[in-house]
Amino acid sequence: MDSIENITSSFEKHGYICSEKIATAIFLAAKLEKPLLVEGPPGVGKTELAKTAAYVVDKPLVRLQCYEGLDEAKALYEWKYSKQLLYTQLLKEQLSDVLGGAIGFKDSMTRLHAFSDAFYSREFLEPRPLLRAMHEKNGSVLLIDEIDKADFEFESLLLEILSDYQVSIPEIGTIAATKIPFVVLTSNDTREASDALKRRCIHLYIPFPDQALEERIVLEKVPQIDDKLRKKLVGFVQALRSLDLKKTPAISETIDWAKSLLLLNAKSLESDLVVNTLNVLLKFEEDIENTKSNLASILKQA
Repeated sequence: MDSIENITSSFEKHGYICSEKIATAIFLAAKLEKPLLVEGPPGVGKTELAKTAAYVVDKPLVRLQCYEGLDEAKALYEWKYSKQLLYTQLLKEQLSDVLGGAIGFKDSMTRLHAFSDAFYSREFLEPRPLLRAMHEKNGSVLLIDEIDKADFEFESLLLEILSDYQVSIPEIGTIAATKIPFVVLTSNDTREASDALKRRCIHLYIPFPDQALEERIVLEKVPQIDDKLRKKLVGFVQALRSLDLKKTPAISETIDWAKSLLLLNAKSLESDLVVNTLNVLLKFEEDIENTKSNLASILKQA
């Protein structure tokens, strides 16, 4: 990712059509070694951006899916308790050999303490996504997906990692990243990210695409569809997004609708065909009924 033009062409080769604004943000985040915070409505390609970046740089994608209650044990590391238990059992069985020849209580305790550190060594450490991404010796793409679903407490945990790319484990000490990963955080704007987190990131907002960009995306994903029909169906979706809907159709749903129309051998957007396939675009009956009542004007706008 050595230039904006290279990013644009490389992403397009992997099926991701990105604007100059998106390519610029990716370039700056990579060169400045700062996380990229990508915000926007669901379905505009935020997660796909990170997946495509991993393909482009040919590095493993490490994904952390956020949710309410996500904690250090699930995100960073935990101890292999079953392995520690086996080690304890083995030590118990070998206790007579370990303490053989010990003189008094103090000498016995000294010998036992020699084994205690092994319980909390890297051998017994189970790395979770954040630590695993930092352990990749050739680098990785770390996707922290839907950060807005996590608690503010989890954001505080991220601050140390995203500031210095290192983590502090009380039993072991500080572990620094072998190579700094390319970090992408996504947010659907269900809550505001903290100022401290935003300061550490390059910010990128991805809105729904305009007509021209969405047509390019549909052409990339469904190249077999007729040019006139592609223009018409994208125009219909663009007009649909102006309605007051419970769930606005995303790009993925535009693509699914294009594939559906292709399967049905559609040549144009007839009213009956649109009504019979609205369930591909819309996921709530209330939205479907709302669209039906405005169908004539929407088709006219398209």
